[in-house]
Amino acid sequence: MAALLLRVSAGDEAAFQQLYERTSAKLFGVVLRIVKGRELADEVLQDSYLRIWQNASRYAPESGRPMTWMIAIARYAAIDVVRKRAHDTSYTPIDPPEPVADPERQIVVQDMLGRCLGRLAAPQLECVILAYCNGYSREELARHFSAQVPTIKTWLHRALGALRACLETT
Repeated sequence: MAALLLRVSAGDEAAFQQLYERTSAKLFGVVLRIVKGRELADEVLQDSYLRIWQNASRYAPESGRPMTWMIAIARYAAIDVVRKRAHDTSYTPIDPPEPVADPERQIVVQDMLGRCLGRLAAPQLECVILAYCNGYSREELARHFSAQVPTIKTWLHRALGALRACLETT
Protein backbone atom coordinates (compact mmCIF):
# COMPACT_ATOMS: atom_id res chain seq x y z
CA MET A 1 0.00 0.00 0.00
CA ALA A 2 2.91 2.35 0.74
CA ALA A 3 4.17 1.75 -2.79
CA LEU A 4 0.76 2.72 -4.18
CA LEU A 5 0.79 5.94 -2.17
CA LEU A 6 4.24 6.72 -3.49
CA ARG A 7 2.97 6.27 -7.05
CA VAL A 8 -0.11 8.38 -6.25
CA SER A 9 2.15 11.16 -4.96
CA ALA A 10 3.78 11.17 -8.41
CA GLY A 11 0.37 11.64 -10.05
CA ASP A 12 -0.20 8.01 -11.11
CA GLU A 13 -3.97 7.77 -11.71
CA ALA A 14 -3.91 3.99 -12.14
CA ALA A 15 -2.28 3.63 -8.72
CA PHE A 16 -4.91 5.95 -7.27
CA GLN A 17 -7.66 3.75 -8.76
CA GLN A 18 -6.05 0.65 -7.23
CA LEU A 19 -5.73 2.42 -3.88
CA TYR A 20 -9.40 3.39 -4.01
CA GLU A 21 -10.52 -0.15 -4.89
CA ARG A 22 -8.51 -1.63 -2.01
CA THR A 23 -9.46 0.88 0.67
CA SER A 24 -12.79 2.55 -0.12
CA ALA A 25 -15.00 0.01 1.68
CA LYS A 26 -13.04 0.40 4.93
CA LEU A 27 -12.95 4.19 4.71
CA PHE A 28 -16.65 4.32 3.88
CA GLY A 29 -17.40 2.34 7.05
CA VAL A 30 -15.31 4.73 9.14
CA VAL A 31 -17.07 7.76 7.66
CA LEU A 32 -20.55 6.24 7.87
CA ARG A 33 -20.18 5.51 11.60
CA ILE A 34 -19.44 9.20 12.17
CA VAL A 35 -21.87 10.99 9.83
CA LYS A 36 -24.73 8.46 10.12
CA GLY A 37 -26.05 8.85 6.58
CA ARG A 38 -25.09 7.05 3.36
CA GLU A 39 -25.47 10.05 1.04
CA LEU A 40 -23.42 12.30 3.30
CA ALA A 41 -20.88 9.50 3.82
CA ASP A 42 -20.46 9.26 0.03
CA GLU A 43 -19.73 13.00 -0.14
CA VAL A 44 -17.25 12.84 2.73
CA LEU A 45 -15.56 9.80 1.18
CA GLN A 46 -15.15 11.65 -2.11
CA ASP A 47 -13.66 14.62 -0.26
CA SER A 48 -11.36 12.27 1.66
CA TYR A 49 -9.96 10.73 -1.51
CA LEU A 50 -9.43 14.18 -2.97
CA ARG A 51 -7.40 15.02 0.15
CA ILE A 52 -5.49 11.74 -0.16
CA TRP A 53 -4.70 12.52 -3.83
CA GLN A 54 -3.57 16.06 -2.98
CA ASN A 55 -1.52 15.08 0.09
CA ALA A 56 -0.07 11.69 -0.86
CA SER A 57 3.42 13.20 -0.96
CA ARG A 58 3.05 14.08 2.74
CA TYR A 59 2.66 10.44 3.80
CA ALA A 60 5.74 9.33 5.73
CA PRO A 61 6.09 5.52 5.95
CA GLU A 62 8.09 5.79 9.18
CA SER A 63 5.16 7.51 10.91
CA GLY A 64 2.74 4.60 10.50
CA ARG A 65 0.85 2.38 8.12
CA PRO A 66 -0.76 3.86 4.99
CA MET A 67 -4.24 2.70 6.01
CA THR A 68 -3.91 4.43 9.37
CA TRP A 69 -2.94 7.66 7.59
CA MET A 70 -5.90 7.41 5.19
CA ILE A 71 -8.35 6.55 8.01
CA ALA A 72 -7.19 9.66 9.87
CA ILE A 73 -7.88 11.81 6.79
CA ALA A 74 -11.36 10.32 6.36
CA ARG A 75 -12.15 10.50 10.07
CA TYR A 76 -11.21 14.17 10.35
CA ALA A 77 -13.15 15.00 7.18
CA ALA A 78 -16.22 13.32 8.68
CA ILE A 79 -15.78 15.08 12.02
CA ASP A 80 -15.46 18.41 10.19
CA VAL A 81 -18.80 17.75 8.51
CA VAL A 82 -20.44 16.80 11.82
CA ARG A 83 -19.14 19.97 13.44
CA LYS A 84 -20.30 22.14 10.53
CA ARG A 85 -23.73 20.52 10.62
CA ALA A 86 -23.94 21.09 14.35
CA HIS A 87 -23.50 24.83 13.73
CA ASP A 88 -25.99 24.88 10.85
CA THR A 89 -29.41 25.53 12.35
CA SER A 90 -31.16 24.58 9.11
CA TYR A 91 -29.82 21.01 9.27
CA THR A 92 -32.26 18.38 10.49
CA PRO A 93 -31.17 14.75 10.68
CA ILE A 94 -32.97 12.59 8.10
CA ASP A 95 -33.38 9.58 10.34
CA PRO A 96 -34.20 10.37 13.98
CA PRO A 97 -32.75 7.78 16.36
CA GLU A 98 -36.16 6.58 17.59
CA PRO A 99 -39.72 7.88 17.69
CA VAL A 100 -40.71 9.80 20.80
CA ALA A 101 -44.00 10.93 22.30
CA ASP A 102 -43.22 14.62 21.65
CA PRO A 103 -41.49 15.02 18.25
CA GLU A 104 -41.18 18.80 18.66
CA ARG A 105 -39.29 18.36 21.91
CA GLN A 106 -37.05 15.78 20.23
CA ILE A 107 -36.13 18.29 17.50
CA VAL A 108 -35.29 20.93 20.10
CA VAL A 109 -33.13 18.48 22.05
CA GLN A 110 -31.32 17.30 18.89
CA ASP A 111 -30.64 20.89 17.89
CA MET A 112 -29.30 21.77 21.34
CA LEU A 113 -27.12 18.67 21.44
CA GLY A 114 -25.79 19.35 17.94
CA ARG A 115 -24.82 22.90 18.88
CA CYS A 116 -23.14 21.75 22.07
CA LEU A 117 -21.24 18.98 20.26
CA GLY A 118 -20.08 21.57 17.77
CA ARG A 119 -18.41 23.49 20.59
CA LEU A 120 -16.13 20.58 21.51
CA ALA A 121 -12.59 20.50 20.17
CA ALA A 122 -12.09 17.95 17.37
CA PRO A 123 -10.25 15.37 19.54
CA GLN A 124 -12.90 15.63 22.29
CA LEU A 125 -15.68 15.27 19.74
CA GLU A 126 -14.01 12.26 18.17
CA CYS A 127 -13.52 10.63 21.57
CA VAL A 128 -17.18 11.16 22.51
CA ILE A 129 -18.44 9.88 19.15
CA LEU A 130 -16.24 6.79 19.26
CA ALA A 131 -17.22 6.03 22.85
CA TYR A 132 -20.94 6.74 22.85
CA CYS A 133 -21.98 6.33 19.21
CA ASN A 134 -19.59 3.62 18.06
CA GLY A 135 -19.32 1.75 21.35
CA TYR A 136 -15.54 1.87 21.76
CA SER A 137 -14.33 0.68 25.14
CA ARG A 138 -11.94 2.83 27.16
CA GLU A 139 -9.15 0.43 26.22
CA GLU A 140 -9.96 0.70 22.51
CA LEU A 141 -10.00 4.48 22.80
CA ALA A 142 -6.63 4.39 24.55
CA ARG A 143 -5.14 2.36 21.68
CA HIS A 144 -6.82 4.59 19.08
CA PHE A 145 -5.47 7.82 20.62
CA SER A 146 -2.16 6.31 21.82
CA ALA A 147 -3.00 7.35 25.38
CA GLN A 148 -3.43 5.72 28.78
CA VAL A 149 -6.90 4.56 29.92
CA PRO A 150 -7.00 7.09 32.81
CA THR A 151 -6.29 9.86 30.30
CA ILE A 152 -9.19 8.70 28.14
CA LYS A 153 -11.47 8.66 31.19
CA THR A 154 -10.42 12.23 31.97
CA TRP A 155 -11.04 13.35 28.37
CA LEU A 156 -14.51 11.82 28.37
CA HIS A 157 -15.32 13.22 31.80
CA ARG A 158 -14.31 16.72 30.70
CA ALA A 159 -16.14 16.45 27.36
CA LEU A 160 -19.32 15.25 29.06
CA GLY A 161 -18.98 18.01 31.64
CA ALA A 162 -18.67 20.58 28.85
CA LEU A 163 -21.74 19.10 27.12
CA ARG A 164 -23.71 19.11 30.37
CA ALA A 165 -22.77 22.75 31.07
CA CYS A 166 -23.66 23.75 27.52
CA LEU A 167 -27.01 21.98 27.64
CA GLU A 168 -27.85 23.59 30.99
CA THR A 169 -27.20 27.09 29.63
CA THR A 170 -29.14 26.69 26.36
